Order: sequence, then C-alpha cells, then structure tokens
Amino acid sequence: MLKVAYSPIYKYSLPEGHRFPMVKYELLAEQLLYEGTLQKTAFFEPEPLTEIQILRTHTPTYWKKLRDLTITPKEARRVGFPMSAHLVKRGTVISNGTIGCALYAMEHGVALNIAGGTHHAFTDRGEGFCLLNDIAIAAHHLLHHHLAHRILIVDLDVHQGNGTAQIFANESRVFTFSMHGANNYPLQKEASDLDIPMPDQTENKAYLEVLNNKLPEILDVFLPDFVFYLSGVDVLASDKLGRLALTMEGCAARDRVVFEACHKRDLPIAVSMGGGYSERVATIVDAHANTFRVAKDVYF
Repeated sequence: MLKVAYSPIYKYSLPEGHRFPMVKYELLAEQLLYEGTLQKTAFFEPEPLTEIQILRTHTPTYWKKLRDLTITPKEARRVGFPMSAHLVKRGTVISNGTIGCALYAMEHGVALNIAGGTHHAFTDRGEGFCLLNDIAIAAHHLLHHHLAHRILIVDLDVHQGNGTAQIFANESRVFTFSMHGANNYPLQKEASDLDIPMPDQTENKAYLEVLNNKLPEILDVFLPDFVFYLSGVDVLASDKLGRLALTMEGCAARDRVVFEACHKRDLPIAVSMGGGYSERVATIVDAHANTFRVAKDVYF
C-alpha cells in the first residue's frame, strides 16, 4: 500500500498574504483522492516531533529560539515567513511525517510526504521558507536507531540543498547529491558530496541525460541502504522562482528515473515534495501529483 503523510496543519499556518506557498498541500491531497490515485486509507497524520528528535539535527540554541519565539526580525526575514508558534509546530509535524514515511518505505518500498523538503534549514538557522530540515531529521532518526547505515539524499529541487549539505558535511554515512540551477538561490552554495549545477534554461533531454548517468553511478558506488528524495517541481519552465525549462512530462520522467533506479535495487525511498511556484496553482498541484502517480505505477 502507498502511504502518504498529511495533516491539515500543512496548509493553515500563515496570515493572509502568505498562504500561496501553502495552499498547494490541501489541493494536492484533494486531487489525489478525487482522481483515485490514493484512497483515504493511504493517509497518516503525523504528530509533532519530540525535542530529542529535533536536537539530533539542530542546535539547542536554535531550537530554543524557535520554541520560545525569540528569533530576531533579521533571522525571520531570512526564513521568509512571519514567525508564530503554529508555524513552528507545523515544521515539527512535517518533519515527523518524513520520519513516518521512512518507516513505511521500509515496509512498502516507497512512501511520500505531501509537504517537506525543507533543505535550506541549517543546524543553527533557517532560510528560504525552511525552519527545520525534515530529511536531515529523518536521516538522523534512521541512523540513531540503526535502521539504516548508508543513506543517499537525492535533491532535485531547482535550489541547492545548502542546509542539508552543511548538516552532513562531516557524516560519511550520508551522501548528499544536489542537482540544481547553477544561477539560482542560494547565492552562496554549500558543498554537497556531489553538486551538479545546471545552466539556465536546461531542457528535458539535457537534464535527464545527466540524471540517468549520475544517479546509477552514485547508487552503485556508495551502495546506500536507504534513499530520501526531494522532488521539487520548481524545475518547470513555468516556475516563477526557477531558471530551468523542464516540461510537465520531463518532470515526471525525472521522478520515474529516481523511482525505477531505487526499485531495481530494492532500495526503500521516502519522498518530500519540495518547492513549486508556477503562476497557476493547478500546474503546481498537477506536477506534484505526477510524483505520486509515478511512484504508484512503479511500486504498485
């Protein structure tokens, strides 16, 4: 069975004027149910993280600032959202959703979080709409409990996974792979284990050629026993914050490359949605829905 993390808190956390990035989550869940890709039994609703789980990834000082809402205005501007207790709780629920997906993926091969992909959160600060790094938190959970020993993080969001790269810079059990727009945010990149910056306006063929060459190589050399996949759809040509030029079909083909490579090697994979900022919300929802459609097609 395909298992999916979703909670109503994924959307309802921000004041009017800041909800555009959030509305897609509820619409995505509704679309997947409406079209029959998912049944209601596929969904599970995560609880907030415990403090112990958070502190395996983030510093006590940073977590205390979040918990007590003492983030400075400058730090809040770096995140890009007005701070609130509800927003912090949302981050803990989403991150625990990614942990839940990892555990379900071990049982069913794949599981997906309707949200997540908060790869701009560092150990000691948030950036770019990201407070807590959900994939890093989930990876640390698996390592701590000896549920995985070698983890690959495949980050195909249009923006480099700078926070994730910093968190795992000195962790040999985690391989970070980021394939992103060369000239996009963040201006100052961190060093992943493998970074592949793509030129502006890269189209389907060139993008998929690189991914088809590099991903199998990483899998067969690093030999992970678990994979996290950040499947941002801001690689689309229509995306307002992206600079690449993939079509809807190219974005779905990208997902298929990742799922089929992992399925072929019997590797469990947990997926977080990442970014998507096309002008039409329907475009964003359809692109994210393709990730679920392809996962179901490959695994079930």
